Amino acid sequence: MLEQAHDHEEIIQRLAALDIGKAGLTCCIRVPDETRPGKRLQEVDTYSTLTRSLLALADRLRCLSVTRVVLEATSDYWKPVFYLLEAAGFEVWLVNSQHVKHLPGRPKTDKLDAVWLAKVAERQMIRPSFVPPPHIRAPCAI
Repeated sequence: MLEQAHDHEEIIQRLAALDIGKAGLTCCIRVPDETRPGKRLQEVDTYSTLTRSLLALADRLRCLSVTRVVLEATSDYWKPVFYLLEAAGFEVWLVNSQHVKHLPGRPKTDKLDAVWLAKVAERQMIRPSFVPPPHIRAPCAI
């Protein structure tokens, strides 16, 4: 006898995805819509990679109770963003851009890329790259 399956895909409820470049980043935030159960709200904005702007981004993420931030960058541009958001208490994932590019449906603009990254990240279709924990990254005093 067949029974109705109740497959509930675990979605990360409060997530932000960042597409990072040298001088700026595009951020897509996805959170539940409190007025329409089962629906999501989405906010897309750009920020500079200067510290003041990154602190404003962290404040915005905190205001929306974001728990996970997923970053994609093709160079070392991710480091200041990762470290600042990690220090601010967020769960930060760096994803390998080569792995992300292999998923179907990848768009071509920064805005669409950030939205797409948020959607695949909230459905847990990607995994983080290894980033050494802070105590290993810290330089040793000799």
